Amino acid sequence: MAITDIKQYAHLSPADVEALGCELDTIRRDIESSRGARDATYIYRTIAAQRFLDAAARLMIFGSRSRAGWLCGVIALATAKSIENMEIGHNVGHGQWDWMNDPEVHSGRWEWDMAGVSAQWRYSHNYRHHMFTNIVGVDDDIGFGVMRVTRDEPWRPRHLLQPLQNLLLAVTFEWGIALHGLYSEQDRMTGTAEKKAETKALLGKIARQTGKDYLLFPALSGRRWRRTLAADATANVLRNLWAYVVIFCGHFPDGAEKFTPAAVAQETQPEWYLRQMLGSADFEAGPALAFLSGHLCHQIEHHLFPDLPSNRYPEIAVRVRALCEKYDLPYTTGPLLRQYLLTLRTIHKLALPDRFLIATSDAAPETASERRFPVTAPTVNPPDARRGLRTALAELPRRWLQL
Repeated sequence: MAITDIKQYAHLSPADVEALGCELDTIRRDIESSRGARDATYIYRTIAAQRFLDAAARLMIFGSRSRAGWLCGVIALATAKSIENMEIGHNVGHGQWDWMNDPEVHSGRWEWDMAGVSAQWRYSHNYRHHMFTNIVGVDDDIGFGVMRVTRDEPWRPRHLLQPLQNLLLAVTFEWGIALHGLYSEQDRMTGTAEKKAETKALLGKIARQTGKDYLLFPALSGRRWRRTLAADATANVLRNLWAYVVIFCGHFPDGAEKFTPAAVAQETQPEWYLRQMLGSADFEAGPALAFLSGHLCHQIEHHLFPDLPSNRYPEIAVRVRALCEKYDLPYTTGPLLRQYLLTLRTIHKLALPDRFLIATSDAAPETASERRFPVTAPTVNPPDARRGLRTALAELPRRWLQL
């Protein structure tokens, strides 16, 4: 089942984990000390470009007389919405630009262009997910409450519908995130009045969001309101699908491990770093794809340093990958399509009862623990020749299609 001893699973000694933590602290200090005009220019230009693209897309939708022009406008609008949600809204919400002391890009002020309330999302995501990443029973993002993505969750008959639920969630992803944020926020509240206030806040945001996309802009289009309404709805669905793919590929491919609450009892900062490295996955992307994903192709780096500017993740990734090499740890990454297919395999196979699955619950591709390795006497390796998790995994029998 889930990992209960992270250091044992990683095949690292306590001294190794502390040394790894120190090196990651050094990366953080280096980036923090070098933040400046280049980073500020990046976020300001990104916001300006996104707003220009949004306006241009809406003018194209309004003014085009052909289906091709309408489709180009829809794609441009979906791209603008994706950039606002992922490269701007998500990253601003993490406090990546708070150091600038500019209210426009401060985490407490930005309200993103989607159904969910930013403040509710910040609690469910920044705190419950990032602080307790992949801890079974604590991190609500493990399957978002509707998916079974680990055998630590008992199978129930409703999971047979999981493949269909996955499609529905993909299409309506912004609404799933909105409800997820609300329920997480309400979980920490005891008063009925507080819960009602949060529900009212979400309903108000939904009214403003749907009013803008489905009433205001169609009304401004006059007799062509149907084209605008269809364009806004299509762009929102395309944005939802893209956000869903990016998020799922960073959290549910093979190699993104899960942990028990016992594994993080009295967890130190270096151990927290190690859990983030083992519990996240990257996907390969060039500069354009990285930008469109909000730089969440670097999910490992994002989980290590969620409040550092996203435009610095590519350079951080080079150093993190070198640390994985040094400490003989896997660096979980791969092409986007491969990562998504691995995620789909997990979703579809765990829709079935465990009795139909072949791999043990400690050595399945999507769920592993330290018990997958044979018990051997610990060895002491010289610092320049560590035998860590990557080597241990390579020595195990491997079947990519293992169920």
